[in-house]
Amino acid sequence: MLTRTAYGDTRLSLWQRVREFAVPPSMIETATARRRTGDWAGACAAAGVDVDLDLRCAARTYGRESAARLRADLRRLAPDLLRWHMPRIAPDGLLRPGLTIALARYDTAGHHGERPLFLVARTPPAWADAGQRISLALWDGSPDDAGARRHPHPRPDRRFRLDLHRHLWDAHRSDELRARSGADRAPHDGGSPTEPDPWQHVPAGYGCAVGRWAAEAGVLLAAEGCDSGAVTVRLDARHRLNLRLSADEDGGGLGPRSARITPATPDGGTRALPVLPDAATWVLPDLELLRTGRITADRLHPLVAAALTPGHPPAPVRVPVPAGPRLVECRGARHRIGLVDGVLVPLDHDPAEVRRETLLAELTGTPLPCLQAIGEAHRRPECLADVRERIGHGDIAGALAVVEGLLGPDALLRDGVLRDELEAAAQRRIVYGLFRTGLFGPGPDRLGPGPRRPAAHRSHPRHTTAR
Repeated sequence: MLTRTAYGDTRLSLWQRVREFAVPPSMIETATARRRTGDWAGACAAAGVDVDLDLRCAARTYGRESAARLRADLRRLAPDLLRWHMPRIAPDGLLRPGLTIALARYDTAGHHGERPLFLVARTPPAWADAGQRISLALWDGSPDDAGARRHPHPRPDRRFRLDLHRHLWDAHRSDELRARSGADRAPHDGGSPTEPDPWQHVPAGYGCAVGRWAAEAGVLLAAEGCDSGAVTVRLDARHRLNLRLSADEDGGGLGPRSARITPATPDGGTRALPVLPDAATWVLPDLELLRTGRITADRLHPLVAAALTPGHPPAPVRVPVPAGPRLVECRGARHRIGLVDGVLVPLDHDPAEVRRETLLAELTGTPLPCLQAIGEAHRRPECLADVRERIGHGDIAGALAVVEGLLGPDALLRDGVLRDELEAAAQRRIVYGLFRTGLFGPGPDRLGPGPRRPAAHRSHPRHTTAR
């Protein structure tokens, strides 16, 4: 979650930027098309998800039944939807680094001892998070897993888990999002808890989904083999609550439950309690964005839009419109600069004049304003912030499309901030590749003299979870 000074408009602005840049429409369209043809591996590749598992090896190790369930889940996986709902951190809304999230659990009794098998999604540590890649792997707690040994936190996190929230990654169950997010209820509906004021122990402004806590705690307890008991609700590093449920009289699991919310005791006894998953603790960001008018349904992921706004027509395909010539004040007149044969050039100067002025500039003279505008576009264009956002969220293709739309596909970048940003992104991709192969690590002290990470990218974002 964000720091307490970053609630309200700042938090929603962060999620608005995330929804604009983190999962681009081109990624969603390509991943969806491949998933619908049964090419789950191709869908993962389109969504920036690396596959670190082998189905044949899984069948030999864990049995054919577990491998069949795993294969079925992979075919139902919408990797772009998984990326949409992955935990993120402030201030940039990047994927939470160094995280292992359980997507599904399989019983392998008789094939691999008593340890269960998990399908997990992992994010690399902060020093190797170039491209915002996600990896899919299997985890059974074995110390022989080389991929798990490379990861700083290979065990599935108790707080961030999606095995109880399959609608956040399973395309066949995405319609459950409406009920599980509380979209069919009025905002801040207290709902299930039976205290006179169910919010009395929850700090104001946290955006907690209190109306869903009892039902979601019931799902968590059922997964632990209990029909009643207590769970811990983590609000931040210093604020925790206990939620105690009575027995479910209807036995429905998702129905109303009698619940009591109390502050967590500092004696440490709550550490042994199950932790309410982060996805169940907070109001869905997309729901808040819709209710506040900051986003429209056609800007959401299609599966999310279909669940939250039933009957809303699907978003039209957005075709980029090529930009026309730009106007520059040049020697008392308005001249045009535009793309010709894939290169940004002045349109109102003849080639001989352009060559003469270019030579003058190389001899430390002052070039034409049109040439100055072209040079500024190469070094520090107006779209630099947009390019940085796309690079930061791993949309390299989108960033290059913006650059090519401005400078042309055949342009040679000149020295400047834009070139530095693209070179730094390429360098970070190399670091990520070395991390994946186990040839590089374990931290930023091994990065050498290359570009340093901005201060906003924290190695231990303990207090910066975006929700």
